[in-house]
Amino acid sequence: MADVSVAIADALEDLSEENFKKFCHRLLARKEAPQVRRKQVEGKSYLDVTDLLVSTFTEAEALTVCVEILKSIGCNNEAQSLAEELPSGGAAAVDGKHFVDKHRLSLTQRVTDIGSILDELLDEGVIQDECYERIRKINVPQDRMRELYSTALRSSGEKGKDVFLKLLEKYEPYLVADLRK
Repeated sequence: MADVSVAIADALEDLSEENFKKFCHRLLARKEAPQVRRKQVEGKSYLDVTDLLVSTFTEAEALTVCVEILKSIGCNNEAQSLAEELPSGGAAAVDGKHFVDKHRLSLTQRVTDIGSILDELLDEGVIQDECYERIRKINVPQDRMRELYSTALRSSGEKGKDVFLKLLEKYEPYLVADLRK
């Protein structure tokens, strides 16, 4: 996940000097453990602060902390951009839940092009032939989605969910954009 460090560094580099100072101040003011000491941040560059974030927290947690602080100082566009640069739109890291898990109910109700998505999930190896055939036999789209969630997506882990999300972005772009708001 070296991409996390690069994405955080890019986001911090794009901040104005004033917003970078606000970011560092909020980082110091965090009450949750682990806490960062003033001497670790004062007078440091965005690269130093990026290294500090990643070494103090896990990479995923560093991303979460960074996005939370950016939002708290009013840098919502930067926070959103940071989250979107990462696999699954940063949803897993930011909310503690993968995007497809967080929006399960909405996706179950609103996905319409499940056939095309199933075809590509099969091609990508996320689902097997038997599961594919079982889901294709279901007539109601919502029931197809429920079966997909309860079988293949449950067992495929984060990588399978990432593939599913990319397919949702391809076949249901307006739905995904609406859910990201």
